[in-house]
Amino acid sequence: MIESDRELSAMVQELWDNDTNRLRPGTDYRISLQGKVGDTMGSDDKNDAAGFPLFTYVDESIFKKETFLAFISLLDNYVSDTGEPEIVTPEEEAENHKFLDSMMQTPTMKIAHKYLAEKNLSPKGQEEFKKQLYRIWFELYARRGSSRPDSSGFEHVFVGETRGARTVIGFHNWIQLYLQEKLGHIDYKGYSVSANSPLPDEKKHILALQFSWKDGIKPKGSIFIGVSPEFEFALYTLCFLSSPNERVKVQFSLYDVEIVCHHYNQKHIGTTYPVLLKYQNIK
Repeated sequence: MIESDRELSAMVQELWDNDTNRLRPGTDYRISLQGKVGDTMGSDDKNDAAGFPLFTYVDESIFKKETFLAFISLLDNYVSDTGEPEIVTPEEEAENHKFLDSMMQTPTMKIAHKYLAEKNLSPKGQEEFKKQLYRIWFELYARRGSSRPDSSGFEHVFVGETRGARTVIGFHNWIQLYLQEKLGHIDYKGYSVSANSPLPDEKKHILALQFSWKDGIKPKGSIFIGVSPEFEFALYTLCFLSSPNERVKVQFSLYDVEIVCHHYNQKHIGTTYPVLLKYQNIK
């Protein structure tokens, strides 16, 4: 592991240790992995290896916490179809700012800000840092194939988008997955593993999976499960700003993970998500 990745791993471990709102698997939430699916999927359901929902239980009292409330309020602010320009209303802009304000009060975001400011990657002042976060996550841009601003880092990563009638892109957040599944909009198809990745574990916090949403298919997605919005927001911001590489390997807690973080024009997040490489042998 190169030195920069080692330093980043130490920071991610600190974020993890301070994620006080993280849910406990098997206690605060339970998932049902069911069967394994392949990497590709046609329009039929022959590849469906899961007859039941992914989530069997979530303690929804967590959703009353400030950062969860602020996060959930943003999930209905977007048109999923890429190519359809996004219109941000004053009310939605206010919700974006409220979300950022709630993020910046959390231990994880304070840790990330301190590190980024010390490295001269972020402004030291709170308001300037918030402006930087707004640009990275909420400023609109035109995704591939579109001539008008139709996407943002936040929409792509946390809410999910559709391209054409059949493809789901982005959508790397467990809260959105749970809420959409509860509404009947998600059909979980099963877990996904590549030749080199470990089998998923219902008691662990990272899962590769396949699902359908809004008539489209997400052939292979990868998400953290049970973590707080502030942990993911801090982690992805940290990786985006501190590494020019679009794939960063970090070790923390039980996990060896590659954080994929694609830049868009070097100003915005194109996409970002975790890829589980292996479980660490913690004695």
